[in-house]
Order: sequence, then structure tokens, then C-alpha cells
Amino acid sequence: MNTCCSADHAANAAAAAHPADAFHDMVQRCYDYATEQKALGRKLVGIMCEYTPREIIMAANAMPVCLCGGSVDMIPAAEQTLPSNLCPLIKSTFGYGVKKANPFLEMADLLVAETTCDGKKKMYELLRETYPMHVLELPQKPDNATALEHWITELRQLKQELETRFDVTITDDDLRNGIQLMNRERALRRELAGVMKQDAPPMTGRQLLEMKSLISGLPHDFSLYEEAIDVFKRQPPEQENTSGVRVLLTGVPLPHGAERVMDIIEDSGGLVVCQENCTGLKPLLEDVDPNTADPLRAIAETYFHLPCSVMTPNTRRMELLKQLNGEYRPQCVIELIWQACLTYDVESAKVKAMVEQELGIPYLRIETDYSPSDSARIAVRVQALFETVAARG
Repeated sequence: MNTCCSADHAANAAAAAHPADAFHDMVQRCYDYATEQKALGRKLVGIMCEYTPREIIMAANAMPVCLCGGSVDMIPAAEQTLPSNLCPLIKSTFGYGVKKANPFLEMADLLVAETTCDGKKKMYELLRETYPMHVLELPQKPDNATALEHWITELRQLKQELETRFDVTITDDDLRNGIQLMNRERALRRELAGVMKQDAPPMTGRQLLEMKSLISGLPHDFSLYEEAIDVFKRQPPEQENTSGVRVLLTGVPLPHGAERVMDIIEDSGGLVVCQENCTGLKPLLEDVDPNTADPLRAIAETYFHLPCSVMTPNTRRMELLKQLNGEYRPQCVIELIWQACLTYDVESAKVKAMVEQELGIPYLRIETDYSPSDSARIAVRVQALFETVAARG
């Protein structure tokens, strides 16, 4: 082996003391990749929610990048137009556009947005004044056959939009290739999340949350996931990770930069062993059939199964929480709700009742925004929850 390469490998191994450390430069790495690929003629498509199928974007030889804002610094600019009592994720996302501060947004050739909550829908109207956008109308009755057919029609229109805008033809084989790529990504990330089922998990919930990228389908990420899985299989469990209170975190997503509540939970003596939310397991649990005769329909069915609180009734979320409770054995459930996220806020009553009455474990609801002003108060409430858990033995 080349001695220079050996030295570089050793230095890299020393620098990455934990597999999650390799993702510390994730944003810069994604930016470098996007810049390089754009120079080669590839398109970049910004997405706003997990309901947008990345497989269809990949089938158009484009790069899907998540644009959800997680920075509190972007909110003041957004509040010049948006209501101050709106969801911070919506305000932060819009603020990036106002300040031209997100390079991925600025280089995007198209934004794909879904009609989930009302706040997002109206924000999209403002964003599309500046950026090219295609809106997917998301039906919100998950058990209704006509709703699924409508969703399939919406995805066929997205396919046509990509073909027309990017001057490409998307074949069924292209869709199947996208399916295989995303199935591989989901499988690797599921396996990584699965190590948290251990009595002594080899990482914290925060480290697991770090191990993803804004752009899906990056070959380098797949290598990092495989290396991490190999490390976790070989290393002995760390006994200090048995002392934290095992927490199942549910509710709203934690976009990059908005991990404050996760940090409070784990700094207070908790260990988030399971994240049911959209930045956790929710979008990873169901693969798309790669051998289907109609790949677009298969994609539509899989994505339509996502149990978001905008769906009515959202019984699949309760079923998922019960399933995850059995697999990850949390000692309590913490539900995070962003300010003005009405669908999750209303649904929290059902979650609380199910957790306490059926799962038989303590529940805590945290409503906050991106500001750190209430961090001390949240920490006190989390610590009180953990004391309750300890008292139960």
C-alpha cells in the first residue's frame, strides 16, 4: 500500500473518533458535490417535505436536496412578511429566501412543495414569486381510494414537469433505478437506527441525527453508513450508555440547526433511542417495490403511507408508535411541537392518552420555537420527567 495513502487513512481514522464525526462537514460536502454536479449539467431540485418522492427526481438525473430551515437567525427577516406566531420551520425556510442565505435554494432549478399544512401552502405562494416551483396537492384522507388515485395523478404531473423543464425522458427503468437507490439508502439508515435497540447503544440520539445529508443518494454517504455499521458490529457496548433514560422522541422534524431540544434531553440524562419523526425513522420504514410493473404507482403508494399529522384520521402514527415502543423499549415518550404547528398540537392529546394508557409509560409534551429563551424551563421539565421514570423503578 502507498505509504502516503496509509498515513492519510490513519489520520482520517484518528480524526473520526466516532462514525458520526464524519458527518460534521456534511453541509460543506453537499455544497461541494452540488457545485461539481451542476458544473457537469445536472439539475438540483429543492424539496420541502418527506412526501416528495426523491426517486422521481433521481429518475430525471437531478439531485434532491432538503431545504427545510433550521436556523433561528433567518426568522427576523421572514417576520417582515410572515406572522410572528407562525411555525419557526416555515419562517426559517422563508427567511433563507429573503436573505439569499441558502446556496442550495439559490442554485435550485426547481422547488417541489406539498400542500401539507396551511402555513406552508401560503408561504409557497410567496416563495414562488422568486423561485421556480411545482406544487403537489397532497390528499389528506389516507384510507380513501380516490385520494390515492389523486396522489398518483399528482406524481405523474410531477414527472411531466421534470421531463419538460429539464428536457429529459423518464422511463420506468429510470424510476426503478431511483427506487433501488433510495431503498438502499433507507435500508442502511434503518440498520444504523436499529443499533439503538441495544441495551447499551453505541451512540447518542444526537449522533444518529447527525448521520444524514441534505442531498439524498450520495455514494460517499453509503460508504460512511456501511463503515459505521461495521464499526458498531465489531465494537463492544459502552456501559455508560446504559445509564440514560431511554426516550422515544415523536412529533415535528428537527431540521439541521434546530437540534436544541434533542441536546437538552440528552444533556439532562436522557438517551433518545428512537426518533419517530420525519428526520428519524418515519420516512425510512417502508421501501418501494423495485420489481413492480408500475413503478410510479408503487412510489405513490409508499409515500402516501407516511403517517403525518396532516392526515385524517392519522391512525398509522399510533400504530407506528406502538411498534417502535416494542422494538426500542423506551422508558418515556417526549413529543416535540413547534409553535403554531396546529396539526401536531391537536393530535398530541391522542398521543398522550395512548402512551399513558396503552403503553403505560410517562409522556411529556414540549411546545417551543427555535429561540433558546426557554431552554432552562424545558430542561427543568425534562429532568422532572426523568425523576418520574426513576421513581417507577
